[in-house]
Amino acid sequence: MYLFTSEVVSPGHPDKCADIIADSIVDRLIIGDPKSRVASEVFVAGRHVIIGGEVTSATELSIEGYKQIVIDALKKIGYNGNPHFTKEECLHPDDVKVQVLLNRQSPDINQGVDQNDGETGAGDQGIMFGYADSETANYMPSAITYARMLMEKVYHYALSHPHKLGVDIKTQVTMDYGVKDNFEHCHPQHIHTIVVSAPCVHTMNIESVRELIMELILDTGLPTNLFDPKTCIIHINPTGKYVSHSSLHDSGLTGRKLIVDSFGGYSPIGGGAQSSKDYTKVDRSGLYAARWIAKHIVAAELAKKCVVQISYAIGVAKPTSVAVDTYGTSIEGLNDDILSQFVMDNFSLTPNWITKKFNLDHPSEETFLYADVASRGQVGQSDYPWEKLDELSTFKVLRS
Repeated sequence: MYLFTSEVVSPGHPDKCADIIADSIVDRLIIGDPKSRVASEVFVAGRHVIIGGEVTSATELSIEGYKQIVIDALKKIGYNGNPHFTKEECLHPDDVKVQVLLNRQSPDINQGVDQNDGETGAGDQGIMFGYADSETANYMPSAITYARMLMEKVYHYALSHPHKLGVDIKTQVTMDYGVKDNFEHCHPQHIHTIVVSAPCVHTMNIESVRELIMELILDTGLPTNLFDPKTCIIHINPTGKYVSHSSLHDSGLTGRKLIVDSFGGYSPIGGGAQSSKDYTKVDRSGLYAARWIAKHIVAAELAKKCVVQISYAIGVAKPTSVAVDTYGTSIEGLNDDILSQFVMDNFSLTPNWITKKFNLDHPSEETFLYADVASRGQVGQSDYPWEKLDELSTFKVLRS
């Protein structure tokens, strides 16, 4: 056996609640003023939500306005006053207390970001990694793909059956690659282990919960060539029944689910989170660009897997470096040096280029919302603008 595991959490997990609240603020500010500069961290503990950080925007929001964003986000997540869970068992929106500790962005940073020539400098220094491989149809690793499928199945069931399950859910999938060489060349053999944990109402017993969730697992649509319920190890609420959940029993903070948000541990990650930040912060936009490039390289069949690193200096538009690593899986006659130079020659990767390419300064219900991205994962959803394979012909030139 050669095993690899990825985990996923639902929007109802306290850390995800913090991310979603933070990005609901980003949405509101940028929709009102596309030039908003936002870095609003969120801490959720008990019944308290603390919003802190820096905001410069023409969109005016009062303390009550921020509080309403918090309440609306929590209700959409599923903390909507569900009468089947008491106020001691999970968070109810009427009890939430919001504290706002926001300052304006430092002018020392702003002078390097909004430049006189119209260029936008990177909002911070840092490194970002984008990844893709050939294990699934959307060029995402298998373990996190199937863990997400399971989470979404159980979470949406919980939303529509609040008299049975709560929305604070975690899933985990372990893939067996057989041998290390299969892992390196993207050939998973089967799903080895599944873990699902979900809260239930106090009137349900653990046997009923496990039977219900097992039915949901079987109805998720996991690939039959990889999933055999007769041989797969399945842990459902392995510690037993639990009722108490939400931030009343586990605090949440923006940026604590970077692996969940990205590639499930199959790839390196940068040092910064995406949620809570506007598009000039390259922790966000740089990840999107790097994923877009990596996905094109794999989709163009130039390699079986690929990681792209981009780095920036604060106030400088052009990346300080771009590096492509295909882990030795690139096609004959093509190497990582050629790929790296090709990317640098063909794509400027400045904050302005990335923003325009993916329309990052105009989130909307019709295109994408940052809060939705926070709830579903920063990458790997085919409807995101940075997941579109719109330059395949450019990359396929390298096959000739």
